[in-house]
Amino acid sequence: MDISSLTDILHSEKCSCVIFNHGDLSLYHRRGVKDLYELLIGNPSVLDGALVADKVIGKGAAALMIVGKVKSVYADVISNPALELFNESGVSVKYAMCVPNIINRAGNGICPVETLCLGSRTAEECIPYIKSFINQQNQS
Repeated sequence: MDISSLTDILHSEKCSCVIFNHGDLSLYHRRGVKDLYELLIGNPSVLDGALVADKVIGKGAAALMIVGKVKSVYADVISNPALELFNESGVSVKYAMCVPNIINRAGNGICPVETLCLGSRTAEECIPYIKSFINQQNQS
């Protein structure tokens, strides 16, 4: 399986994220970074060395993938901060569109996770912000 095949599955199955690793294909449908965060915390071997195709990658999602040690990534839409983080980490990245920032669901500002991570210089520095955000979401 290659990144092009994963991209085809991402679109045909209307997934938010598709991960291929260790001969296993995993499909995800939730918006945001929750699936990636739960994988990193609960089952990091799924990410380690994986090929990933994702609809939207902001800096938070990029950080989770980098800390999870993914090998190669495709994004329909990627933010400049995410692309910079990937480029500094050595992860291979392909994308259809690069935008200044990921926009929030309401369409009236920057994604909250992207906002939280903007000041972080490394992927590792982003993780506590993402953890806090996910914990707040789970309490709502």
